[in-house]
Amino acid sequence: MADEIRAEMVANVWKVVAAAGADVTEGDTLVILESMKMEIPVLAETDGVLAQLAVNEGDVVQEGDLIAVIE
Repeated sequence: MADEIRAEMVANVWKVVAAAGADVTEGDTLVILESMKMEIPVLAETDGVLAQLAVNEGDVVQEGDLIAVIE
């Protein structure tokens, strides 16, 4: 079962930390968002393989936008 990770707020993608195909464990940082001069890490919610990374550095995400899929 795939686990979708979605944006919780409007933010800029400041830094992409993980790459598609990488093994991740719960709590690993996938990307870092920036909003109102605050850095917000987006963490893996389960163990698995990062099947899809749907954002790039510099992208703007809206609340509910897909960030990553972990299988």
